[in-house]
Amino acid sequence: MHLAESDVAKDPSADLRFAMQLSLISGVGPKVFADLIEQFGSPQAALAAGPAALQQVPGVGTKLARAIVSAESFDEVDSAIALCAKNSIAILQRGHENYPKLLFEIYDPPNLLYVQGKLEPVDELAIAIVGSRHATNYGLTQAEKLARGLSLAGLTIVSGLARGIDQAAHRGALAAGGRTIAVLGGGVLNIYPPENAGLSKEVRNQGALISEAHPMSAPKSGSFPQRNRIISGMCLGVIIVEAAQKSGALITARLGNEQGREVFAVPGRVDSRLSVGCHRLIRDGAKLVQTVDDVLEELGPLATPIRVDSQQVMRNPAELKLNEQETAVLQAIDTHPTDMDTIVSKSGLPIARVLSTISVLEIRRLVRRLSGSTLIRL
Repeated sequence: MHLAESDVAKDPSADLRFAMQLSLISGVGPKVFADLIEQFGSPQAALAAGPAALQQVPGVGTKLARAIVSAESFDEVDSAIALCAKNSIAILQRGHENYPKLLFEIYDPPNLLYVQGKLEPVDELAIAIVGSRHATNYGLTQAEKLARGLSLAGLTIVSGLARGIDQAAHRGALAAGGRTIAVLGGGVLNIYPPENAGLSKEVRNQGALISEAHPMSAPKSGSFPQRNRIISGMCLGVIIVEAAQKSGALITARLGNEQGREVFAVPGRVDSRLSVGCHRLIRDGAKLVQTVDDVLEELGPLATPIRVDSQQVMRNPAELKLNEQETAVLQAIDTHPTDMDTIVSKSGLPIARVLSTISVLEIRRLVRRLSGSTLIRL
């Protein structure tokens, strides 16, 4: 029996139960779900609608309308909620305050996200690194190096926890002590491939595992392209490191382009089949990536003005949170041109740490480089 409107008012979780119930119906994907809500106002109202009214919604035919009307039992929903509670999995409905803001803006954002670990405001400043499952040593090295450098610059690294490039990307972020998010094709309690079980725990502890599938769902071939839209959707850009002509990573690049994200590609050997996809992306306008700076320079214009301590500064969409090292370097830079020797002396940090920290402050638009060794505080 369906819950009454008064039950929803008394119990905020009731709305989530209706959303889960509607999402569990085969044929109700993100677009149909959104159209149903637009037509009826809420998941509960959609579940209570009659067949004729339901068939007025694009994508809802006789069979799907019948399935929606007959969806009476909440047993599967309550079982999933209990499973999530037992395993510390958050269930985020579209519109939830913790739902990734960039992801919410894409054409077909997931109805629900199952999150094991923690999403933080700083994750809005994220970059995806994906590529071949059959990566070469060169590709693995480049992916890990880029992930490590971008993590040190304050970006969250997003990938798919697949073999090859994905593994290297997550490991690079972990090694740098940065945040990393794995978007899965199956459920967050059904890790694939199995050998990534240990890596998934590290990712969860230093970021999050995310999926739109039921936590125990096994990954299916068709679920990976769907997964890829989430990877690109929650990021400012996508970096492709090694991709054959028909690589799934190219789907992520295409989706990223369609979503208005920046697309980057790492060049490789001209005689390697794993370089074909990247070289074609570069030929078609993707940003060629040789170093971390190539990515940071391209993402710089994505910054937006805000007010901080009564002063206007530029920052990216992430919350402005500086650690002790970043604060020390920022305070060592004056509103007048400041040379590198002065910054090193005032901050009390080694030159290598000062340089890496300056990259963070630059991308957050707190400082600007006037020359190779002179900066100014904004």
